[in-house]
Amino acid sequence: MNVLMFGWEFPPWISGGLGTACFGITKALAERGHRITFVLPSSGEGDGPSFLHLLPAFSAAANDGRGSGTSTAPPVTLHRVPSPLSPYLNQQGYRFRHRGINRPRMDRYGSDLIAEVVRYGAAGGSLARGRTFDIIHAHDWMTIYAALEARRISGKPFVLHIHSLEYDRSGENVNEAIRRIEAEGVRQADRIIAVSHRTARMIVERYGVAAGKITVVHNAVSHQEAGQVYRAERRGKPRGEKMVLFLGRITFQKGPDYFVEAAAQVLRVLPDVRFVMAGTGDMVERMIERVAELGIGNRFHFSGFLQGEEIERIFSLSDLYVMPSVSEPFGISPLEAMLYDVPVIISRQSGVAEILRHALRVDFWDVREIASKIIAVLKYPVLAGEMVREAREELRKIRWDTAAQRIAEVYLEMASATVRP
Repeated sequence: MNVLMFGWEFPPWISGGLGTACFGITKALAERGHRITFVLPSSGEGDGPSFLHLLPAFSAAANDGRGSGTSTAPPVTLHRVPSPLSPYLNQQGYRFRHRGINRPRMDRYGSDLIAEVVRYGAAGGSLARGRTFDIIHAHDWMTIYAALEARRISGKPFVLHIHSLEYDRSGENVNEAIRRIEAEGVRQADRIIAVSHRTARMIVERYGVAAGKITVVHNAVSHQEAGQVYRAERRGKPRGEKMVLFLGRITFQKGPDYFVEAAAQVLRVLPDVRFVMAGTGDMVERMIERVAELGIGNRFHFSGFLQGEEIERIFSLSDLYVMPSVSEPFGISPLEAMLYDVPVIISRQSGVAEILRHALRVDFWDVREIASKIIAVLKYPVLAGEMVREAREELRKIRWDTAAQRIAEVYLEMASATVRP
């Protein structure tokens, strides 16, 4: 089946879990014989050609780039539409990026974030004209207008994939303009895919969508060899020293403040533990100030944004991964940590808790519980070892191919519905 897919990010342009999910889904769909044209916004400077055939990412077999060869995976074509939009961008961030664009190019783009989303939607959606495809698949709110325009032009069914809602990112202090776009998207989409039952319930409760319109497809993790080159570094750390990792955007949604408070409690009991907060976000300065107030700066480190081998190395050095998210639609990073034999503690308020049976769970707000479970894992190697062994078994069942199969079933249902008399 031919798929026109809209997303915010795609490797190597990646800054969070959405890009990881888009790559895993696209790769698995391609390996199942589907053809994907993946459209995303791009700054347009220094990004290379507008079209890129990504066959090397999926198959070593030769192909002519049009899907007519004998490759085990058909081509995935990446199309970048010039736009200063980027993942997790807010109004302030957009204004900053907009000011950094030279004047002749700046005039092409919207004057504010929502205006640019509308402009990008028209530009991206127009790619439907003159192309042959069966399904439109869009990821999250920035792509909704592009998908609606593509459907208007083509008449093809539109599947909206919800990885995160504005209520996840902002709690009750939502951006009303973004909320309206989400509301229009879930109302007009022919089918919705949610990354967890938690997210599906939120769509029903917040936007009044019929539950029967939503299909839950959990995310997964890539099972490539996980950084064996770095594993010796964990064994080479100072004797007895343990490292606890927070990896993610340092924003309200991810609960970094609860991690900091728990760290202070742990250090009163286990003073040799190191805590690392990896990532960037609007709460970084506040977290640095709080660490200083608590007097734990000599045991708490901020690494900034990590990517590629830096992430592999930080996982391989870690003895425990903690995800205290306030509202997490899914949460791929615990699965990535488990690939490196790192025990994980996850928020009960996360979608990944629906599929992990052997991770320790906490309520994000219960700092005492978070601290006590961190202490237990670090003090008792038998517990940590058992968690790692059980995690290996769980990971065998959590595969992108399973997710792709469920998504392909949605495609077939929608395509069949459009040809019925």
